[in-house]
Amino acid sequence: MYLNETEEILAIIVCFAIVVGFVVKTIQDIKTTMAEEKAKFNQQQEDEAKVRELIDFIDQRTELIKKVQSLQSTQNNTDDTSASDQ
Repeated sequence: MYLNETEEILAIIVCFAIVVGFVVKTIQDIKTTMAEEKAKFNQQQEDEAKVRELIDFIDQRTELIKKVQSLQSTQNNTDDTSASDQ
């Protein structure tokens, strides 16, 4: 069962088409994977920026609460001393 010349040429063309198709599909898969990874990386960067912003907000809020408590305790102390003077 040997192939004649035309069948050999046809078989080579089909094999070449299969290899080219495989290469093209692999390149497309790589591009898709890279795009997905880039999107994940960008999303991670955005999430980290949001977390940093929230941490800064919480730190500022904590400082304000401490200042308010300090002022309230100072005011209570001055009220207590002025009430005891009367």
